[in-house]
Amino acid sequence: MAKPNAFYAQSGGVTAVINASACGVIETARQHRDKIGKVYAGRNGIIGALTEELIDTSRESAKSIRGLRFTPSGAFGSCRYKLRSFEENEREYRRLMEVFAAHDIRYFFYNGGGDSQDTAHKVSQLGVTLGYAVTCIGIPKTVDNDLPFTDCCPGFGSVAKYVAISTREAALDVASMCETSTKVFILEVMGRHAGWIAAAAGLAQDQPGDPPHIILLPEVPFVERKFLRKVKRTVSKCGYCVVVVSEGAQYANGTFVADVGRKDAFGHTQLGGVAPTIANLIHTRLGYKYHWAVADYLQRAARHIASATDVEQAYAMGEAAVKFALAGKNAIMPIVVRKSDKPYRWTVGEVKLSKVANVERKMPKSYISADGFGITAKARRYLAPLIVGEDHPPYVGGLPQYVKLKNQLVAKKLKPFEV
Repeated sequence: MAKPNAFYAQSGGVTAVINASACGVIETARQHRDKIGKVYAGRNGIIGALTEELIDTSRESAKSIRGLRFTPSGAFGSCRYKLRSFEENEREYRRLMEVFAAHDIRYFFYNGGGDSQDTAHKVSQLGVTLGYAVTCIGIPKTVDNDLPFTDCCPGFGSVAKYVAISTREAALDVASMCETSTKVFILEVMGRHAGWIAAAAGLAQDQPGDPPHIILLPEVPFVERKFLRKVKRTVSKCGYCVVVVSEGAQYANGTFVADVGRKDAFGHTQLGGVAPTIANLIHTRLGYKYHWAVADYLQRAARHIASATDVEQAYAMGEAAVKFALAGKNAIMPIVVRKSDKPYRWTVGEVKLSKVANVERKMPKSYISADGFGITAKARRYLAPLIVGEDHPPYVGGLPQYVKLKNQLVAKKLKPFEV
């Protein structure tokens, strides 16, 4: 008798370790062939389910799937596409169920952030309503580290490591040249409403007063006069100033410093250019020579210096998702549960998708320094373990060797569908 199949999809911005979660899902499913037939992956996320573009992962060798653990980005393609409510767009949900039924898919694993967990929750509810029950398990992923309940989000630890390392290295560069050249360096990092990534730059500090001298967080309203005063004092004292700014830095009225006036596919304000904006302010008001950089995709694609802790947790979330589904659990998301700080110990827990969907976790006040420009010892205790360990990919000829899958599609059985 044929075993029911599973569907796995990647959603939203990819990370250095999201493929490790995919590896956890596929390898674990292969260990339970008596219960799960094939694992189909959506080509370009949930869109692949709607358009019936299903990648047959059984066509991939064990070696290739194992290599996903070392490969950044989304091996099957991701997307920024949010399913609206059932009342707003019933046709999409009915289409999902039609595709699932046509390919005997009874397990749905959705790997993404808050919007993705909302989608997984909706599908878990509507499966019964539309007469085709599907077990739905969310798999956490987001470099922003803003999902609630889980101690941290897979993807964040590696970005945090990249940002902390880059800040320390760039600071050494600026310090060596500041006497006759650059006085201020600004690094822009990701983080729309939550400043976790920018905060991680604080791990670059060995001693009080070390760079970064200023961290601009979305949680702390940006005040030009206060900021410029801090920059001037720092340059006077140290000879230079290193600033790390979150893309979501905003004024007291909630307006983003880098608001470009557009929205993305999820309805979020599209951001960009806060580093040059800050740099221009410094140059205009203080006259200092500056340089700025935007980490952008580099920070979330840097698998070569990924956090070993992050890789391990990402894999564990994919593995747990399959085990939860086979245990009869539904509409939940596996989470990382911290047991202790020193030594860092964690285990796998779970939370209902209904509690996770569309909830954003920001930096707590206790993690932000009194002046609003840095992090506290409590924040350091939380952040430090997440960047520990190296998990280098294999290298050939001086370059990391990443896996490229065949991504062969299964034959379509239904009529075309316009997304």
